[in-house]
Amino acid sequence: MKTSDTPDRHTAKLIVIDDDETFAQVLSSALAKQGYNTVHALNCTQALELAQQTPPDYAIVDLRIGQESGLSLIKQLRSLNANMHILILTGYASIATAVEAIKLGAAHYLTKPADTRDIIKALQKQEADPDIEPSARPLSVKRLEWEHLQKVLLDHDGNISAAARALGMHRRTLQRKLAKKPSRE
Repeated sequence: MKTSDTPDRHTAKLIVIDDDETFAQVLSSALAKQGYNTVHALNCTQALELAQQTPPDYAIVDLRIGQESGLSLIKQLRSLNANMHILILTGYASIATAVEAIKLGAAHYLTKPADTRDIIKALQKQEADPDIEPSARPLSVKRLEWEHLQKVLLDHDGNISAAARALGMHRRTLQRKLAKKPSRE
């Protein structure tokens, strides 16, 4: 549903903020092909500089930008354009960060991987959907464990030994668990 304060996709300015340069470039390119005027930033400082030059209509913000939190950008971006639609996109989804993102002013929260079609749909969606179907079942324990291991590893700058100590497990056990592909559930 399009409202009067929703910019037309073909004139809308959009910024992608993600520390994964390849991902940021690919997503920016895909959205540009859909008619958005896109730029991308690889860190919070660069994102704010670009947004101050030309305040965007839309922002896609990674939850974890290096060692920084994308949540810290929400209020700063919205101060540049109060009508900006902000989408938090993350591989580290949690209920706590989803709630905080919405409280801070993000319009949507999606988990990676998300395809361009899902991202555009979220950006264009203006109202909450009370008819959305809850998942038939929660994430599997294996998937939750894998996501937790990834988070702890990231918190320790990829140092497997330090992450293993923090988790209270042997380094080889952690390496073995990390080598397995995560469950989709």
